[in-house]
Amino acid sequence: MPAMKAAFSHIAVFGRPNTEGLAAPVSAILQTIAKTLPKARVSLETQTARAAGTLSGPPAETADLSALAQTADLAVVLGGDGTLLGVARQLAPFKIPVVGINQGRLGFMTDLDIAQLDQQLPPILQGHGVPEDRSMLDVSVMRKSEDGQNWQPVFQATALNDAVISRGAVSRMVELDVFVDGHYMQTLRADGLIVATPTGSTAYALSAFGSVLHPRLQGITLVPVAPQALSSRPIVLPWPVQVTVMVNDGAGTELHCDMQALTSLRDGDRIVIHPSAHLVRLLHPKDYDYFSTLRRKLHWSANPVLVGRPDPLFPSENA
Repeated sequence: MPAMKAAFSHIAVFGRPNTEGLAAPVSAILQTIAKTLPKARVSLETQTARAAGTLSGPPAETADLSALAQTADLAVVLGGDGTLLGVARQLAPFKIPVVGINQGRLGFMTDLDIAQLDQQLPPILQGHGVPEDRSMLDVSVMRKSEDGQNWQPVFQATALNDAVISRGAVSRMVELDVFVDGHYMQTLRADGLIVATPTGSTAYALSAFGSVLHPRLQGITLVPVAPQALSSRPIVLPWPVQVTVMVNDGAGTELHCDMQALTSLRDGDRIVIHPSAHLVRLLHPKDYDYFSTLRRKLHWSANPVLVGRPDPLFPSENA
């Protein structure tokens, strides 16, 4: 995918709310922006500014996310993948690209290192980041009305990673009927079911032995969690597709979207999951390598002689 080439004019900075120790890294981000784009408008999200407290360096205005969504053309998110998930979902309808800066361990999406901020962030601010669009899921819970005549939505959310149907505190399996594009697929007895995007394939779905899906794939994966039948295996479905899951027997069953939105389910509820009309646009450094991230996060074996060297038979996109 080609790199972007226009510098940004209004940059919004987000951090993890209610986090101590934000002052130093937020100050470093503001200073880097000021040195790189001295004429750019810079805004701090309100809760981030409150948590950061007194900052050193150039001043920045403050605004809440809804206001920033109307005017910003770049979002810089400081934190882990969870922080980026929450911000990116809300900015996706406004087509604002997002760049993630990780303070600790390398994330799958927050791939800039705060320790190398001066080297990694300026090229992105100047428009040389590599854009990558990520698909999302629209999730709704349909429940029959009291008279049993109509289905009504009782919960709606968007997921960038996954929608997870899981048993609650009750120590019993949940029974789920699964339909794909209206076709009955199977009845699953398990601890739960994960419906994940390619982005979410390296999250909870991976720990439940699901397949890793490359972000450029258009598809979703269904991953049973501790199924009763060993023949119940993960399956990858094409895009676009609608998955409907009916709760048959699931006292205490819950639905999580990105582990950030939650609702309780009842027997007879239908969870409807389909592709969202909105995409999240991530910006990566020019030398971004998805497989390098996988090697480091998943501790894959690597030949040090080959790390960083392209296949001589395959032309480099960055050449």
